[in-house]
Amino acid sequence: MFHDESDALIANPPMLGYGVAVFDSSGYGDYAFAVAGYGFPNRILAWDGQRLVDQYHPVIYSPDRNTLGIAAGDIDGDGNEELYCLNADTFGGYTRMGDQLFAVRDGDIGCDLFALPQNSEFINHFAGRSVCMIDPTGSGKYMAWVANYGGPMRLYKHILGDRLIDVAADLGVDQTTGGRALIAGPIISPPGHTDLFAATENGPNLLFLDVSTSTVGDVASDLGITDEGSHGRGTAILSTGTGAEFGIVATNWQDEHRFWVLDMLGTFLDVASPDLRRPSAARNVICADFDNCGNEEILINNMDQPNRLLKYIDGQWVRIDAGDASEPDGCGTGMACCDIDGDGRLEVLISHGESAMMPLTFLRPLGGYENNWLRIAPLTRFGAPARGAFVEITVSGRTQKRIIDGGSGYLCQNEPVAHFGLGTADAVQIVRIVWPGGATHIVMNPEINRIHRINHPEG
Repeated sequence: MFHDESDALIANPPMLGYGVAVFDSSGYGDYAFAVAGYGFPNRILAWDGQRLVDQYHPVIYSPDRNTLGIAAGDIDGDGNEELYCLNADTFGGYTRMGDQLFAVRDGDIGCDLFALPQNSEFINHFAGRSVCMIDPTGSGKYMAWVANYGGPMRLYKHILGDRLIDVAADLGVDQTTGGRALIAGPIISPPGHTDLFAATENGPNLLFLDVSTSTVGDVASDLGITDEGSHGRGTAILSTGTGAEFGIVATNWQDEHRFWVLDMLGTFLDVASPDLRRPSAARNVICADFDNCGNEEILINNMDQPNRLLKYIDGQWVRIDAGDASEPDGCGTGMACCDIDGDGRLEVLISHGESAMMPLTFLRPLGGYENNWLRIAPLTRFGAPARGAFVEITVSGRTQKRIIDGGSGYLCQNEPVAHFGLGTADAVQIVRIVWPGGATHIVMNPEINRIHRINHPEG
């Protein structure tokens, strides 16, 4: 299903890489891959019309840092997405290397906000794994939720004068865990609300419903998704196509994988098929419609084992040929998807590391050229990508639903776009967008085979 087109990278030396994030590098919808380097430079890879070009940014280069997780979000409400880099020189607990949060102003990457004197007391000095950007009230200013391994979770908020404060304790999301993966959006709560799910290692998973500005409690045990004793890794939100709008795909390191869906009694059931459930050395997972058939596929990135691609066939998830994406000898650590070249199909960038240095892998889907598509990119009131937004389309009487996840699981973060394959359908009747905070907008009969950037109704 995928073809290796890594030759499209201008420079692709072997490296130890971890997280991959997709962010709006210019503030005008010019998406780029940000790749975390572990003792190697962090990289920004942008499409120049024919190739992926390394945009050298001396501020974030940081080859003396060990960057693991990476994510983007408009922290200060200026319409530009900042880049958060998790750095660690230990496996868990306290680390000498502090995190970095790079301000982006007018499309240019500037200073590390944590390096400012007023923020020194709040620098994260625990071994973080993942970052998730959330805006539960719909203010347009995102907060960075950080999962640490052996240290308390952080929730950084930007206030006046480029000051950062940690409000995790105020909201009750400051647990100390073996933190691994984070996802956020209206997973269970109605569109416009924000739920937070954290996959952990050697401890219970966490789920916080309808986070706003008040203290919330963990309901993972009540809903049956603690999965204690497992080793959480890649986690993703998947549209179920059933009464429950979304489920949670959670992969575990060398343990059974899960697909949790709410039943009629309001608790989660694991409905993973045998092919999906089968254990592997999982690192990441992406749920997306790679062939634009109108249904999402599941791509699982493994370390030192073949990657897996699953498709929903005859009522269950079945493993299919992944083509070059299988990477049987790959040392996969991170991956993210984005239509980086604007052709309406989702490319995947995979980073490698930990067990061996390897070049990046750039994958394009094979086939799907005959299928139509639609891409919806909601914007905040300040014009930045609206991560956490809910998007629903109606095509020939059928609905498709997506959440633009603020995190995308372990170490990584996918593009801030709701991507829909349409198959052979040649028209979309309705698009409904619900922003974090509840603002709603309807688009009737949008032009297909293009991306629509949708302004916030109150922008």
